[in-house]
Amino acid sequence: MDRDFIRELIEVIKLSNIKSLKIETKEGKIEIETHQPQEVSQQTAEPQSVESFKHQEILPPSEDINAEEKEYHVIKSPLVGTFYRSPSPGAPPFVEEGDIVSPGQVLCIIEALKVMNEIESDVRGRVEKILVENGETVEYGQPLFLIDTDI
Repeated sequence: MDRDFIRELIEVIKLSNIKSLKIETKEGKIEIETHQPQEVSQQTAEPQSVESFKHQEILPPSEDINAEEKEYHVIKSPLVGTFYRSPSPGAPPFVEEGDIVSPGQVLCIIEALKVMNEIESDVRGRVEKILVENGETVEYGQPLFLIDTDI
């Protein structure tokens, strides 16, 4: 391989983010690797971690954090499937936030393998928060509803 060609390759690699380059031709094989000093990589990593740390401090507390201060009964998904708030597309939802529910009352449907599974409340209380959107896929054990039992 031509030395000028190799020098040009080295210069291009120095000016780019390429860390290594391997070229194999009929004339031969060449491998070029760049090594940055330890100090340079620490300087570039440090500001990023400081930025992300500052970003986390600046964020205001969300409403969910305040909601978790009170103890709620959590209704969790007993299976993996699709969450539906109503029995059919045009029908009203089984429950809304603020509704009082009793044990055995249907809260939602989870469709799994074309079977509609009714999810019932196991406590008496007020629906404080519906944690899943209609039509969303839910996982086993995923919280669906927060129920305030202190009514």
